[in-house]
Amino acid sequence: MDILDTKHHTLIAQAERNNAQPENLRLCFELLSTARMIDLSCAQRLAPYQLSESRFVILFLLHHESAGLAPHLLAERAGITRATLTGLLDGLERDGFLNRNHGQADRRSILITLTEKGAQTAASLSKDHTQWISSLMTPLDAQEKQILSALLAKIRTAAQEPSDHDQSPR
Repeated sequence: MDILDTKHHTLIAQAERNNAQPENLRLCFELLSTARMIDLSCAQRLAPYQLSESRFVILFLLHHESAGLAPHLLAERAGITRATLTGLLDGLERDGFLNRNHGQADRRSILITLTEKGAQTAASLSKDHTQWISSLMTPLDAQEKQILSALLAKIRTAAQEPSDHDQSPR
């Protein structure tokens, strides 16, 4: 099965004509295609619950906080901006997954809590979804997992290093 898009094949063919290490491009495109396949499968698994991955993460975080969380803490733990969180909360509240509650001591403070629907959805999906994610790595043995982790770390490091074309002219 070829997982590469037509655009990737075109870029690889051009690299071959230019002797520009087409095997490196192919590996990078295979990695990107694999990540896209995982994202698409994740989206398909969550769609019947009216959830995206971002919305699921919010439910997952709240599921483990029975007293609720302040929006700024929720945004911090989800690794998103407060503006992004506001949009997610609006949709989740509209769909009946959560409530915004004013604090007892300070009415200006808000705590986000799950509704019964949100709690039930989070409870059922948390276990299933984490097991599914974990299952993606079950074909690998322990040594292969260590090797993959080390290889991905090398790629992340290379992606963060500026290259010659990234330098701004002086």
